[in-house]
Parts: sequence; structure tokens; C-alpha cells
Amino acid sequence: MSTGTDGSPVGAVRPVTTQDRARCPATAVLHRIGDRWSVVLICLLAEHPCGYNELDRAVADLSRRMLTRALRTLEAEGYVSRTARAESPYRVEYALTGLGESLHAAVRELGSWAAAHDGPARER
Repeated sequence: MSTGTDGSPVGAVRPVTTQDRARCPATAVLHRIGDRWSVVLICLLAEHPCGYNELDRAVADLSRRMLTRALRTLEAEGYVSRTARAESPYRVEYALTGLGESLHAAVRELGSWAAAHDGPARER
């Protein structure tokens, strides 16, 4: 059996380390959108900017606490903008940023792929 310069067998799969996963740019994004609510909120905000109460009413089974947490995280990571309106009554509006819009495009493509390949996966 021949070996490479690092001593591993040629053609062998190199183990993935924790550091490898941490350096992978996709890991952080998948971690972010892999939660229960982020993709739902991104898709709603892709339709149009929404107020907090509108988002609260739009998603069944999403608690106000989790809505707040998800919106804060999406805002902190640059996917969503939050604009406070000094109106009476006070209003906060959430919208996708350019980064959020580009993520939505990728999510939409992933959704299309999932829809196209859903049947064969269930047949296995």
C-alpha cells in the first residue's frame, strides 16, 4: 500500500477535525439557518418588510420569546435590519438586508432542489 507525504494511505479519506469544521464558511451559515425559525422568517421577510406583530401572527407555534431571539440573531448576523418608527403607536419594522436577500435566494434554490428530490428519498 502506498502512502502520501503525511503518512496516510493514498486515496484514503482524510478525517475532518473540529478545526476543519470551524473554518468551513458553510458550517456557520448552516448552523444559523438550521434552527427551527430562521428560514421561515427569512422567507416571510423576502415577501415584504414586516412589523413585529405581523410576524408574530404569521407563524403558528412560534412564541414571542423565540421570535424575539431569532430576529435579534438574524439582525446581529446582518441578514435582517430593524427600523424603529417614532410613530404613535410605536412601531418596529424588520426587513431583509442585501445579505439576507442573497441568503433567501440560496434557500429558495435549496427548497427547489428538495422539492424535486423529495419523491425518490421517500421511496428508499
